[in-house]
Amino acid sequence: MIIGLDRINELARLQKTVGLTEEQKLEQKELREDYLRQIRGQVLDSFSGLTVIDPLGNDVTPKKLKEEQMRNND
Repeated sequence: MIIGLDRINELARLQKTVGLTEEQKLEQKELREDYLRQIRGQVLDSFSGLTVIDPLGNDVTPKKLKEEQMRNND
């Protein structure tokens, strides 16, 4: 669950209808930045457990990803 998503949507609706105060604009910006950080973290977590296998069954996981996985396992 993405924390703050309900508030982001609420502020977006307000922006479309009546507009936002400067305080609300700042809050919206901060919430959006937090949202993007959460999404990026989820994507990185998903990739950190990834193994790439070719049609012949060989592990062809990129070297950079393997190194990152090794760092995370330590």
